Amino acid sequence: MPHSLASYKSNATWSKPTSSATPSSPLLSSPLLPSRVQVASHQFAATTPNVVTTTKVPRVAEKQAIGAPGDADGEGSKRQPERQPEAAAAADTSGAVPTEESPKTDDRGATPPGAADKVVCNTEGPVSETCELDGDVRTNGSARSVTLVPAGPSSERQEWKVRPYSRRTMAGVDRVTVTRLASPAADDASSAPAPCAVTHDAPAVLFALGGLTGNYWHDFSDVLVPLFAASRRYGGDVLFLVANAQPWWLAKYEAVLRRLSRYDAVDLDRDSRVRCFRRLAVGLRLHKELSLVPGLASGSDGRPLSMADFTAFLRDTYALPRAAPVRLSQSPSPDRRPRLLLIHRPHYRRIVNVDEVRRAAEEAGFEVTVASPRADAAVAETARMVNAHDALLGVHGAGLTNAVFLPAGGVVIQVVPYGRLERMARADFGEPVADMGLRYLEYSVAAEESTLLEMLGPEHPVIKDPEAVHRAGWDKVAEYYLGKQDVRVDVKRFAPTLAQAIDHLRQQ
Repeated sequence: MPHSLASYKSNATWSKPTSSATPSSPLLSSPLLPSRVQVASHQFAATTPNVVTTTKVPRVAEKQAIGAPGDADGEGSKRQPERQPEAAAAADTSGAVPTEESPKTDDRGATPPGAADKVVCNTEGPVSETCELDGDVRTNGSARSVTLVPAGPSSERQEWKVRPYSRRTMAGVDRVTVTRLASPAADDASSAPAPCAVTHDAPAVLFALGGLTGNYWHDFSDVLVPLFAASRRYGGDVLFLVANAQPWWLAKYEAVLRRLSRYDAVDLDRDSRVRCFRRLAVGLRLHKELSLVPGLASGSDGRPLSMADFTAFLRDTYALPRAAPVRLSQSPSPDRRPRLLLIHRPHYRRIVNVDEVRRAAEEAGFEVTVASPRADAAVAETARMVNAHDALLGVHGAGLTNAVFLPAGGVVIQVVPYGRLERMARADFGEPVADMGLRYLEYSVAAEESTLLEMLGPEHPVIKDPEAVHRAGWDKVAEYYLGKQDVRVDVKRFAPTLAQAIDHLRQQ
């Protein structure tokens, strides 16, 4: 990959080192050998208008593009900030994306209900750009084009540009041109659609990697969770068309992708043939950070999907044995303790006194495992390790993404670094953790617990006036509070948080 890693969250997993060579992915089908497909269930209602465009005021930050995992901490040598709020939202340096809502549709000029052809596009949403097409849909991957060929009379030709990555402002991800042709009589011969080289009965989802993928938190928040929402309704009978396909990424998450689709993914950039579908979704819709909004997506049984469904899906995918934490109230042994996994980051935002924190957790009643993130770990091994514990503790960072593997009813304790970062911490982990069916606890670091105090002194604006640092912009927030800070937890002040975690597990 040509790009350096550029996000402050690390690739946080644990296992023995594996080869650094980029693996070939068994998920990618050869452009010369199309997958055989079966008849799929309907994704889109045929009673909606012919062409529907939804519009919302955009409000999402530009993010730094990153590439494949390189260094051990997965954050790159420059450690550039992940979020860069737009000038219009300069006062908000939390970086949180707004929660998606059901889009409002514009029905003007639409064909009557029951029409066979349909395009529903949202290219001005607050977070994502998407198009959903029903009818004679044709793709040319290498040309980055998707075309709907009308079966009968229609309005004029229409065109949309869609970035198929879940964050619509992500630079470095090429847009796909989605075109709805005019009726055959209205279009001249030069605009006639190319004939189908491969015809599929199954629907397809077209999405892009690149962007911020390669960062563990973004792998889930930007791709895996939205892809689950987009494809779960098919029960596996769906084809993935992948732009910016990265074999190492597809291999890393092969188990998840195989559960979502029974077909080999198509490397869109190398596929010059015209593929024909009856249904196609372009782009992934990010509901909210690392979570789903119930009612915006449904499963194959028609039931609304939630983040708890996603974590249950992961437990099933990786054959994780524990769906619930230890039940202390029913334990035959009074000495049985819940297990806590303490994430010890190897770089900035470290817990300096990790041994002291471990002893405090043990005194509170936990059996403690201390583990450091590894970028080269197999996801299955990480999942099994995390699932063997009842609680997860760590400073704000990608390692907390592993909460997705905890048994339902477990506990996540997020240590929020000094610097008024609580809003961002809750958006990235607090709300998602609660949506997973876990208990979320938060411990905010005081100035006296931050290494910034001894580094800069009590009169420095970073210590004395965090509000002023936020007003100066995201770059300064990320530089100091995320990139130069370690924490020394006051275990006496932290003790009530540990007690809350124990009390919660006793009630399970």
